[in-house]
Amino acid sequence: MGEGLDNDVEKYIEKQKSPQKEILQKVRKIFFKTIPKCEEKTGWGVIVFNKGKFYLAALKNKVHVGFAINGLSKKDISLFEGAGKTMRHIKINSLKEIDEKKIVKLIRLVDKKASKPC
Repeated sequence: MGEGLDNDVEKYIEKQKSPQKEILQKVRKIFFKTIPKCEEKTGWGVIVFNKGKFYLAALKNKVHVGFAINGLSKKDISLFEGAGKTMRHIKINSLKEIDEKKIVKLIRLVDKKASKPC
């Protein structure tokens, strides 16, 4: 799909149950549409994009889309959930909950302003 395609990413998605599997597939397409040369691989046991600036993680009842926050303003960081010092996330519980415009906005913000986490 994108540059640096990793077979382990396909395996990670394929082993997920519904609706997490379909959420991962759709959000992954949004990443590649927003950042056409987006690098992806598995890392930390999840899908990682652009050397750790973003991640996709299937959890028991939802998917987390993670974003690096280093370099973001407090206002920018408030757009995300969680209390991590270098990464924050948004939760997606169903395909209907995917807000493509919001996700694209967050990807562009983080891609432009954030440095990758340590």
